[in-house]
Amino acid sequence: MLKTFTRRTTLGATLGLAAALLTTSALPTMAQDAQTVKLGYAPWSDAEFVTKLAAKVITDKLGQKVELMQTDVAPLFQGVSRGDLDAILMAWLPVTHADYYGKVKDRVETLGTIYEGARQGWVVPAYVPESAIASFEDLKKPEVQEKLAGKVQGTEPGAGLTRMSQQALKDYGLDDYTLQISSEAGMLSAIDRAYRNEKWFVATAWSPHWMFGKYKMRYIDDPKKAIGGSEHVDILSRKDFKTDNPRVADFLSRMKLPIADLEAGMSDAQETSYDAAVTKYIESHPDQIKNWVGEEG
Repeated sequence: MLKTFTRRTTLGATLGLAAALLTTSALPTMAQDAQTVKLGYAPWSDAEFVTKLAAKVITDKLGQKVELMQTDVAPLFQGVSRGDLDAILMAWLPVTHADYYGKVKDRVETLGTIYEGARQGWVVPAYVPESAIASFEDLKKPEVQEKLAGKVQGTEPGAGLTRMSQQALKDYGLDDYTLQISSEAGMLSAIDRAYRNEKWFVATAWSPHWMFGKYKMRYIDDPKKAIGGSEHVDILSRKDFKTDNPRVADFLSRMKLPIADLEAGMSDAQETSYDAAVTKYIESHPDQIKNWVGEEG
C-alpha cells in the first residue's frame, strides 16, 4: 500500500523533492532493482489515480521503489525537464499545457499517450434550462448574470484551464464576471453546495472526472474555442530515462486507459481511497496489466 505524504510546493522547491515525497512501502521481498522511480502529479483526481496506479504496478510487478510528489503544474514540467523527476503522466496537449510543454520540450521525451478524448470547458447543472444558458454568449444576459452572481467557479491558479478561462472572460467580453480561483477541492465543494440547493452556477471543468457521475451537468458551447477542444494526455519523461530504466520506460509507453475505465476508477477512489481503487483496478484487469508490463498472456 502507498503511504500518502502531500505538499503543495513552489517552482523553486523542485530541487528539494525529498521533503515532499511519497514512498511506497510493502515492497516485494525478492531482489529489487536498486533504482527509485520518481513520479510527479498535480492535485487532480485523474492525475492522482493514474500516477498511483503506475506506482503500484512498478512496485508490485517490476520490483522497483517509487517516490511520488504532488505539486502544481509548472514545477512538475520543470522538475521532469531538470531530471528531478523521472516522469509525469498528466501532460494535456495540444492546448492546455502548451505553454509549459513549449518551454521544456527539448529537455523531455514523450513515452506515449495514456488516454485520449480529454476535454475542458465550463459547465452548468442540468437543471438550468438550455434556453437560458447554452453557450458562453448567453452569460451576457443580465438575468443570467444575476442568477450566477457574476461568478465563474474555478480551480487552482497554476492550471492551464485557469489561464484559458481568464482569457475566455476577455474573448467573450464578460467584464462583469469574476473567476473564483481556488483549488479542485474548493471548486467541488462550491459545486456540491450549489447543486444540493439547486442554485445556478457556472464552473470550470474537465473530463475525465468523477463529478460527472455524481452530478448531472453539461458543457456549454464555446464558439470561439477559447478553452479548446478534445485533447490527449501524454506521459513525459526526463531525457535518457529510456536508457537508464528501460523496463519502467517500456511499461509507461504501454500504459493506456479507456476514459470509461479511468472515470470508474476515480469514482471508486471517492467511495473508498485511491489505494483501494488502484488495487481493485489491477485485480479486475489482469490481462491489461500483463500487457502493460510485457508479460505473455
